[in-house]
Amino acid sequence: MSRFLNVLRSWLVMVSVIAMGNTVQSFRDHSFLSEKLYTGTPEFVNGLQARTFGIWTLLSSIIRCACAIDIQNKTLYHITLWTFVLALGHFLSEAFIYKTAPLTIGVMAPLIVASFSVIAMLIGFQCFPETQEEVGARQKKRN
Repeated sequence: MSRFLNVLRSWLVMVSVIAMGNTVQSFRDHSFLSEKLYTGTPEFVNGLQARTFGIWTLLSSIIRCACAIDIQNKTLYHITLWTFVLALGHFLSEAFIYKTAPLTIGVMAPLIVASFSVIAMLIGFQCFPETQEEVGARQKKRN
């Protein structure tokens, strides 16, 4: 396995652990979301929305941790990449379309993490060893 994929595995574990903390915080006190993320319209944040956010964050955390354990599983790798794409899309839309999450440090942090992770995972595709099917398909194209 390449050094880059090993570093990416460590990154995924770190991001997963941080997400677990955010999950706990979302269930413990929903004011966390109105004070740190959705500061544009804190009145929209309630317990139900915080718990939904917590479950979404927990699911993303579990997927990312599973990918760190089995990073060469291409299906799991793709699903993990999509967790970051969805997070990026969510926070960008809340900041620029719905205006519920102004660009504070609480919003910039997940935007930076998601952006960096998407880029790193796209680079990580280059580190996967070729499968027998890919080698065979490439050889057929040459002939």
